[in-house]
Amino acid sequence: MSVNGTSSGKRSALAPLGKPFAIVGGVLAVVAALLPWVTFGLNDGNWPDKSTLQFFDAPFEVTGFRWHMLLLGVLILVATFAPIPSRGRVIRALGWGTALVSFVNGAYITVKGGGLAAITALDGAVAFGSIAGLVAGVLTILAAYGIGFEPVGQWKVKLSTPLAYLVLLASFAAVLYAVAALLTTGGVGAANPYAGAIFLSFLGFAAGVLGALSGVGFIKWLSALSEQHRVFSVIVLAACALLLPFTDAGNEYWMTVAANIGIYAATAIGLNIVVGLAGLLDLGYVAFMGIGALVAANFSGAATAHFGIALPFPVAAIIAAIVAGIFGAIVGSPTLRVRGDYLAIVTLAFGEIFTRSAQNNIGGITNGSNAIPGIPQLSLFGAEFNKSLTIGAVKLPAGVLYYVLIVLLVAATMAVFANLKFSRIGRAWIAIREDEDAARAMGIRTGKMKILAFLIGATLAGLAGAVFAHKNGTVSYESFKFLESVTLLAAVILGGMGSIPGAVLGAALLFVLPEKLRDFADWRLMIFGLALILIMRFRPVGLIPDAHRRAEMIERADENAEEAHEEAKRA
Repeated sequence: MSVNGTSSGKRSALAPLGKPFAIVGGVLAVVAALLPWVTFGLNDGNWPDKSTLQFFDAPFEVTGFRWHMLLLGVLILVATFAPIPSRGRVIRALGWGTALVSFVNGAYITVKGGGLAAITALDGAVAFGSIAGLVAGVLTILAAYGIGFEPVGQWKVKLSTPLAYLVLLASFAAVLYAVAALLTTGGVGAANPYAGAIFLSFLGFAAGVLGALSGVGFIKWLSALSEQHRVFSVIVLAACALLLPFTDAGNEYWMTVAANIGIYAATAIGLNIVVGLAGLLDLGYVAFMGIGALVAANFSGAATAHFGIALPFPVAAIIAAIVAGIFGAIVGSPTLRVRGDYLAIVTLAFGEIFTRSAQNNIGGITNGSNAIPGIPQLSLFGAEFNKSLTIGAVKLPAGVLYYVLIVLLVAATMAVFANLKFSRIGRAWIAIREDEDAARAMGIRTGKMKILAFLIGATLAGLAGAVFAHKNGTVSYESFKFLESVTLLAAVILGGMGSIPGAVLGAALLFVLPEKLRDFADWRLMIFGLALILIMRFRPVGLIPDAHRRAEMIERADENAEEAHEEAKRA
């Protein structure tokens, strides 16, 4: 028999050592925070002040990994003695966080100091801090298996409406602070050569704390509270997003990155309709974004635009969305006769046809390899969107108006997705995804519904493409290749298929991680790929899974376990 993924034999063997291991692990993590982590300065110079190996940062600095180790150690000890639910899950999460912080910094010191040969020569070698922290993490994880894994804690705290609003406001403010800290931790890669290691250390710490909060049931309770006060939550989340430029992340670099994330997040939400709700695998979805961008560019008044007319941006964006939607319906038509892998091939072919056509300047609309440069920047009341903005004594970075526009675009696409998901149309799509034959037998016009999914998804992508064209000032077929479709599909799967915030989180991860890992140069793609594998291993339904998808996965897991049990009995 197994208890929450842990065999009873394994648990009984480690049970007597569970609490002692947790105590030793917590104490050792605290001690590791005080020990030296490197023998002396690295070959490239002393470790920067932001992540000093000798001292603590200021109390409210989140970039010092010594603070990460100290807080994790204290939390392990608190979880060991405090009367909390699902103690094993909490301690396991904190143990993994401790191990990640230790491993990342130890590996970085080793590589930067010259590798294994440097350790022998004591030239920039790892000292006892990292080793003690790694041992603390391993002991804590073993302690969790000894303690055992009870079901996730169930919070039954009922709050009055004003108090619920206050809790949600404080929680979302903490999320805003954490996002700003995550973006600015270690600085920009070009300015701080150690940014990648500092960022990964903070990421390990944040993962451990979030896992602990999830184990005690706080995340689930907060999600239910947010769903109960959905309108207020949406308003506060939008306000938090609009307040990001006023934080430490309010510089031109991160405003550009955040705006790009928003554009692809809006596009991923449209893809989530096709893949997440209707269950139709689309490998050429970025083509609809490209169609929207090219149509908007041709109506922008750019010197090389085909039509030679300049329409107001809202009009051009609407036309771009309509044209992309029409192409979506055309591509969706073959779904009446093909499914699964064959549908994926059809959509892939459409994406390749679009790319080749744009490259060859078919009809003079795409301008071939010369692209369409010089697209006019948007302006509002005389303020250009690509310029900095001053509000009273606060000077906001260049591009902040584009960021605000894209936040509103993401909010609009999320509203469309949410209303469709909980409508009769959305329920029809979910029925088709789960079993198309059964849906047809129940009277759902599956062909019409699938075409409608492609049409609406393509329309949203075309609208995002129109914003993309004006923000970047140029449109080229290079921006809409097959790899971009794969990235969008990965964002949907990683975030959680059918999940509204999942697509946004998936897009954010796929853009922020490569930016923050530039410090690792040739290792960057390997670390990025390893991170994606780990996410899918431990969160197969996505980081923020949809309730329907989670139920499907649990049902399938139960069916597989039952089949395996029957086979074992027959054997």
